[in-house]
Amino acid sequence: MPPSSIDISRVFHALGDPTRRAIVERLRDRPQSVSGLAAPLRITLTAVTQHLKVLEEAGLVHSEKTGRVRTCRLDPAGFNALEQWVRDCRSTWERRLDRLGDILAEPDS
Repeated sequence: MPPSSIDISRVFHALGDPTRRAIVERLRDRPQSVSGLAAPLRITLTAVTQHLKVLEEAGLVHSEKTGRVRTCRLDPAGFNALEQWVRDCRSTWERRLDRLGDILAEPDS
């Protein structure tokens, strides 16, 4: 999914939940099965699957099923969209702060 088609609100919603952030953190190291993700979280497979659905809809996680095992991995699309959003916000604020600095540096008339 290209970053431009990612709804940044979904990304923030997905990352706003501590359990989903824990899932993302576990997937940073390597892809994992749903049962592998559920074990340390002490939640049901159904709950993990629901959290993964939110993460997938936000473009943060991709999963695929091979036989009876569903393996999940991070999807860079959502993170790229988040990075672009932060970069755009930073650029706007840097321009505004530069203008403020210019105004403050003007000699008093």
